Amino acid sequence: MTKTVFLGGTCANSLWRDQLTPKLSQGIDTFNPVVADWNEEAQKREDEARANSDYVLYGITPASESIYSAAEVVEDSNKRPERTLLVVINEDLGNSFSAHQVKAWAKIGKLAVANGVRVFASLDEVAGFLNAQVAAVAPV
Repeated sequence: MTKTVFLGGTCANSLWRDQLTPKLSQGIDTFNPVVADWNEEAQKREDEARANSDYVLYGITPASESIYSAAEVVEDSNKRPERTLLVVINEDLGNSFSAHQVKAWAKIGKLAVANGVRVFASLDEVAGFLNAQVAAVAPV
């Protein structure tokens, strides 16, 4: 059985999605919301994928130019915690989170965990979890 994963979070030329997808096994379809031309139709596709995917993964990195992903993580931790995943990657594109940002994301992670969200320390951990979910429902 195929599992679908919405890849939300940091855009801003971050390569975290490209680093994750080769680690995923067959049976995992990902939706990457990053497009060259952001418009109303792209927003509709993103909203639909976010609402209907089996899992919504937020990859947060210091390359982010927006804090909106923090709001999305919190919203999904309240509305659909069993489907929400979070990974905070402390280095990306030669940038690192400041000590204050590391603490802030750790606190957001604790809030999310308290709501039932799974929080990961690396893309390898995320891939391991998702691959295990597909293996658990694979036909024998």
